[in-house]
Amino acid sequence: MASRWADDGSTGLKTTHDGNCGDGGDVVLDDDDDDDDAAKSSTTALPRWMRLYFYGMHGVTVDVVLSSALGLYRDRDPKLWGFSSPYLCLLHPLVHWVLERVYARRKQWCFGVPAFFSLVLYPAVYIGLQVLIGAVDARNGLQVRGGVSAAQLAVQYAVALYFAGVFHGGFNRLRYKRAGSTHLQNGGGRVNAPAAAGGESVGAAGLPGARGTTTPTLSTVPLLPRGLPDVAHFVFYGMHGFVDEVVFTAAFNLTEGSAVWPLSGHTSLWSFLMYGSCSFAVEKLYVRLRYAWGWGTWRRLPLYVCFIYAWEFTWGLALRQFDACSWEYSHYPLNVMGLVTLVYLPGWACLSLYQDVLSNVLFRVTWGGGEEEGRKDEKEVNGKKLL
Repeated sequence: MASRWADDGSTGLKTTHDGNCGDGGDVVLDDDDDDDDAAKSSTTALPRWMRLYFYGMHGVTVDVVLSSALGLYRDRDPKLWGFSSPYLCLLHPLVHWVLERVYARRKQWCFGVPAFFSLVLYPAVYIGLQVLIGAVDARNGLQVRGGVSAAQLAVQYAVALYFAGVFHGGFNRLRYKRAGSTHLQNGGGRVNAPAAAGGESVGAAGLPGARGTTTPTLSTVPLLPRGLPDVAHFVFYGMHGFVDEVVFTAAFNLTEGSAVWPLSGHTSLWSFLMYGSCSFAVEKLYVRLRYAWGWGTWRRLPLYVCFIYAWEFTWGLALRQFDACSWEYSHYPLNVMGLVTLVYLPGWACLSLYQDVLSNVLFRVTWGGGEEEGRKDEKEVNGKKLL
């Protein structure tokens, strides 16, 4: 999000003795060091369910990126097709979890030579697991037969270096705000947003509401504290879009009777940009419509769906100019130029509702301390020792 309303565990509000917030009734953000200490104590490592969820998306993304790169190299197809499978959507979280355990023991298993773990041991475990679950075949469109080639091993080795040198260290720094720290509060009481100068209501993050309207109670507004940057939200939504399309196309192939085991789904690298940018924009709409204007779910839903259709049509029209559009709906009823169809209206409506759920989850994820601190906290998430 472009704006952050308070620090992690603090109220972020300064109140005057007459009950108004700051000067002139405005919400004032407090960036004192005490707030940083409170923020630190109000967060923990990501819960296990969330880690597995993220791991699944990341694994599918790696599948799609590698298969798209291979397809572009072989066929020079601007549609940038990529492949994965619902089967791998379920196995990738487990593989990532095993790799996380291996990475956590790197100091004990490096035998006094850190490079040995990063360059030999970890890549060997990673490649072995990928071959075991069949992900190497998936990245080639599920059509590889006769073993793994030297080129495939080289690619997997490069990906293993990325995991050991970049992914685990960054992921272990993500932190999750506890349930009690996600609302703006003032001394434990609920605080109503005062009217701003000029007669406008002030909602979350100082967003102006319509004149004469009542701003929602600030205690219902989720904190967005120095959290993940906008680009992280964009990447999350792009990866989630990959999973959505892989699962949907695999299910479609199954209903059409054209599916083969392991069940394969496809998407396009362009979908990452489409889903990432669309969901990011819908997230912005969600914050303004709900917290600044007080719109309920069913009032927001039609606007979400209209925006999604407009977004899909615009992207499709642009990609079609370069023969890069990866979808075609001309054979469906109620289509417009083969780029959008009302047949998918129920699906887009469901995804729109789920989008709000994803947004609320992301608002509680923030960038925490160092990697070792994140690993220490992760050992006792939800009161359970994980290592």
